[in-house]
Amino acid sequence: MAAPRTEDQAHTPVMVAEVVDALAPRAGAVYVDATFGAGGYARALLDAAPCTVIGVDRDPVAVAGGEALCRAYAGRLRLVRGRFGDLVGLLAGVEIDAVDGVAFDLGVSSMQLDVAARGFSFRADGPLDMRMGDDVAETAADVVNTVAEADLARLIRTLGEDRAARRIARAVVEARADSPITTTSQLAGIVRAVVPGARDGIDPATRTFQALRIHVNDELGELDRGLEAAERVLRPGGRLCVVAFHSLEDRKVKAFLRARSGTAPRPLRHQPDVSSEASPPSFHLLRRGALKPTAAEVAANPRARSARLRAAERTTAPPWPGGESRRAA
Repeated sequence: MAAPRTEDQAHTPVMVAEVVDALAPRAGAVYVDATFGAGGYARALLDAAPCTVIGVDRDPVAVAGGEALCRAYAGRLRLVRGRFGDLVGLLAGVEIDAVDGVAFDLGVSSMQLDVAARGFSFRADGPLDMRMGDDVAETAADVVNTVAEADLARLIRTLGEDRAARRIARAVVEARADSPITTTSQLAGIVRAVVPGARDGIDPATRTFQALRIHVNDELGELDRGLEAAERVLRPGGRLCVVAFHSLEDRKVKAFLRARSGTAPRPLRHQPDVSSEASPPSFHLLRRGALKPTAAEVAANPRARSARLRAAERTTAPPWPGGESRRAA
């Protein structure tokens, strides 16, 4: 994880001006805010042009909370509850088969972090839950109390990118042998006891909590499905804009757009060249590399400091094969 979102910040949409600029909203067009949350991107798009926005969120609390915004933009904002990986079907359910832009703001929302009962934050005591929606059965407590030590270490190392993963997993297994780990403060205390504080002030529990949250909600698998779904619903000239907050997410977005735009590195001489068999580019990059927030935004909103924005425009080529089979898997 490059740097965590600051948990005690009030909700402020990150890089909202850059997102609006990348999507270039226009009159009569239809856009998807695929991670609606508190509606920051949706509101900015609706204010920028007389367009329509479909807000998607898997969290029923976010959908319920957006009803006031729907009334404020009567007829121009519609909310749909569901996972963005199911975007094709969700849009079909509201009789939309193509859109002019899709925006993703990845990771956990400030609203989710700020409610202790949701179990996302190690800064306030609450049940060790971390489920983004009621479509998820397994909680973070289920994971830490049942997963074998080696598998738990692998999970924390892979999804949390924590070098102390083995030490943390061992401490968790030893603690749960005495009594189940059921609260955020319990787990945070276990991690802090075996991992020293970092010089940058990031809590030692940050990466473990990140790993559990990503695992419980299948966030990386959902990102794969979401990117492929966006490719299918964007009409030619439509734009995709993704704001990621840590390296696992950003690497996936980067690899997807490089492949789909035909800008991925060429294979080495000793590797087979299959470029002639590849599908034609389905996206054109709006810029090479990721756009970072301005120093002024980071000063005003520290949770923006690790944000990376990537954007691309849909070409006339058909979607690459494989997306539907992955979504159905």
